[in-house]
Amino acid sequence: MEQLKTPVVIMRAGTSKGIFIKEENLPKNQEERNQLILKIFGSPDIRQIDGLGGADPLTSKLAIIGPSTREDADVDYTFGQVSYVASKIDYSGNCGNISSGVAPFAVDEGLVKVEEPYTTVRVHNTNTGKILVEKVQVMGGKTQVTGDYAIAGVPGTGAEISIDFSDTAGAATGKLLPTGNVVDKIEVEGYGEIEASLVDAANPVVFVRAKDLKLTGIETPSQIDENKELLKTLEEIRGKGAQMMGLVDNWEEAVKVAPAFPMIAFVSPAQDYKDFTTGKDIKTEDVDFVSRLMFMQVVHKTYAGTATICTGAAARIKGTIVNEAMEDKGQESVLRIGHPAGVITIDVAAHEKDGQWALEKAAISRTARRIMDGNCYTVK
Repeated sequence: MEQLKTPVVIMRAGTSKGIFIKEENLPKNQEERNQLILKIFGSPDIRQIDGLGGADPLTSKLAIIGPSTREDADVDYTFGQVSYVASKIDYSGNCGNISSGVAPFAVDEGLVKVEEPYTTVRVHNTNTGKILVEKVQVMGGKTQVTGDYAIAGVPGTGAEISIDFSDTAGAATGKLLPTGNVVDKIEVEGYGEIEASLVDAANPVVFVRAKDLKLTGIETPSQIDENKELLKTLEEIRGKGAQMMGLVDNWEEAVKVAPAFPMIAFVSPAQDYKDFTTGKDIKTEDVDFVSRLMFMQVVHKTYAGTATICTGAAARIKGTIVNEAMEDKGQESVLRIGHPAGVITIDVAAHEKDGQWALEKAAISRTARRIMDGNCYTVK
C-alpha cells in the first residue's frame, strides 16, 4: 500500500515534546489536515503505537509554523493538543513550553532573518491572536543549543531562550479577569461552595485553594492521578469555571469540547516537599508559593509555560487565591512557583487603573533542542 511522507521535526521544547511541521507541508483543507496529523501522531490510541506521539499529554503536542499573516510578526504558529483517546486536536489555546521551540525552529528552517549572537523572533500565535517575542542565541547561522541554563523537569542544561508573553492578557476571553471579579464562588458536589479565581493570561486558568479540597498542595502526580474522586471534582470545578468564563455553554460538556483549556490549579503557601523526579528537597525558602496544575484531566508533571504566565499574573492581582497564597512572600520582580518537579520562575508585573487590572510584564525562560528531523510515513 502506498504511503504518504510528510517532513517533520521532533523537538523538546521546555518540559514538553512536540512534532513541528511547516504549514506548507500540510493540506489546506482543515479536515484533511486533521486526519493527516492524527495519523502522524498515531491517534487515537493510548500507546500511539503506530505514530510519533509519546502517549502522554506532555509529549502529544503539535506546532504548525509558516509565514506570518500579520505585519507585526515574523512567523505564524498554531498549537494543537493531540488527543490519544479520541480523534480530536484541541486548538483552543497555546502551550508555553512548545512556544519556546518556535523561534529555534524558525531560525534553523530559514524562516526568519538571522542575526548573531541573538535573534529576536516575533511569533503570532494564531490560537490566541497574540504576539510572543522570543529571543534565541545563534551561532554559525543556527540556533545555539548548549549552554548553562537549567529548567526543572529537564535533565542537564541548554542555551537560554527568553519569551515575553506580556501581550497575552485576555488570550481566550478578551479579559484578564473574565468575570470581572478577583474571586468567584463555585458550587461543588460534596464540598459545597468554594472560592476560585478565574484568570486569563496566555491561557485561562481556574485557581482554587488546596486546603479547600482537603489537600496539602504538595501531592505527587501519582497521588493525584490515582484519586479518581479528586479527578472528578477537579474536572467539575474546571468545567464550571469554563462556563463562567463563557468558554462552554454547559460545564458538563467541557471535557469533550474543551478538554485542555481552561486549566485548573490548586495552590498553597510555600512549604517543604520533594521533587518527585529526583528526590531533591525543595525548601520553603526556595519558593514563593506552591501550585499543582491539571492538564487534560491529569496532573501536569512540571508546570505549563502558559499556566506560569497566568499564575504569575494572578499572583500580582491583589485579592486572588494565588495572591493570598504568597502570604508575605513574592516581593521581588521574579516569582518562584513550586511545582512537582522543582521550581519555575517568571518575571511579572501588573497594575490596577480605574478598577481594571493590566499585565505589564510576563517573561519566562526555557531551553529547547531539535531531536530529529525527516519524513513521517502515513498510510493513505
